[in-house]
Parts: sequence; C-alpha cells; structure tokens
Amino acid sequence: MTVIRTLQADDTERLLAFETDNRAWFEQHVEARPRAFYSAAGVAAHIADYLDSYRAGAMHPCVLTSDDGSAIIGRANLRRIDRAAGSGEVGYRIGHAQARQGLGSLALLHLMELARKQYGLRRLDAWISPQNLGSRRVVEKCGFTHDALAAPVLVQVNGTDRASHLYQCHL
Repeated sequence: MTVIRTLQADDTERLLAFETDNRAWFEQHVEARPRAFYSAAGVAAHIADYLDSYRAGAMHPCVLTSDDGSAIIGRANLRRIDRAAGSGEVGYRIGHAQARQGLGSLALLHLMELARKQYGLRRLDAWISPQNLGSRRVVEKCGFTHDALAAPVLVQVNGTDRASHLYQCHL
C-alpha cells in the first residue's frame, strides 16, 4: 500500500534517488531542474526551502512512498496557497516504474482533500501541456476542466517551448 505523507527533512537521500532515477522521464514532460539540484546539498536545500514554505502556510509538500517507506515513488505538492482568495495550485510527479497505476489520481485526490479540509480552499489550479497526456487524464478524471480563456504559459521542455494550459477545479 502506497503511503502519502508530508515531506521531511530526512528525505534527502530518498528524494535524490527518486529524482535522479526519474530525471530523463520527468524531463520529457516538464521543465528540467537546475543541474545543481542533483546532489545531496541541492536536494537538502530544496527540502529546506519547501519546509520553510510549509511552515509559512504557503505550500504543503508531500511524498508517496513504497509500502515499507524505504523509497519515494512520487511527489505531490499543494502550493501557492492563498487562504484569502481560497485558491491554490497542485503539481505531482510519479516515478516512471509506477506510472499508469493510479498513483497520480491518488496523489491529486489527497491534495484536493488537504486543500478543502486543512486549508479551506475552494479552487485549485494545475498547469499542464497538451503533450503531457497522462497528467491531463489525471486532472480531468479528478474533476478539473480546461480554462480556455486563460493565457497559456510557455515552458521549456527538452529545449522546446511548450504551452502549459490552466486546468481548474472548484472544491
């Protein structure tokens, strides 16, 4: 059984292994992380930054772990939390070996529940490129719809500009 929990300071080694093992897979779909990220110091700084944002109430970073908790197999983040506006943004990444097993949906439903119950949010946003069919299926399955009026944002994926489109869900 997959466990979803809040990111912890001692996740550095597990997170570095997850991100390194899946780097090529992720970079087919989303912007590449800076080269400096892929080191123990880079991941530790990343975790510290995310935990600072978590303590400030601006985000809730989560990891999905293997049954025994020894490995991270996915990530899910509720970020840009704005309680006054009742909104936030979601993002997730599932390891290549665990793709197409329902973990993206599980992670997104977990974030939706956190957003609603813990943070009192009423709307969630997700930015997805049309080429990322798996993520688009996940958000649509969970009740998100494409906001055709929102201007797309350009992102670099494998050296190519891709439009990222806004999907929204009202909780």
